[in-house]
Amino acid sequence: MKRDDDLKDHWDKVVTDLSNQFADGDTLDLDAIIYLIGVQELGQLNRKFKKDDKVNLMHIAICRLLEPYGYYEFDYFDNEGWPHYKSKEELPTLKAGEQSVLMKEAIVHYFRERDFF
Repeated sequence: MKRDDDLKDHWDKVVTDLSNQFADGDTLDLDAIIYLIGVQELGQLNRKFKKDDKVNLMHIAICRLLEPYGYYEFDYFDNEGWPHYKSKEELPTLKAGEQSVLMKEAIVHYFRERDFF
């Protein structure tokens, strides 16, 4: 249970801090946080994104977040600076709640790597 409590505490801190910084205190959901990570990973912070770009940003974030778990591997940057990943291992079939927990764990790990806590 300690691991679950730690995940919840760290997740709550990520949500609170990012919500305060980027949403004027409105609570960001999981998808919004994944989107922000995609923007961070792309590194083009002062740019307006089209709808297709937003989907691609979320894909970048998911690949980056699941890279430490062995599911993806960074491959290259294209001419526009977008990172590309290749799939290394098939993602397991997970229920919606299990997917959410995996992504929250991966996001906490991502921010832990950046000394966020």
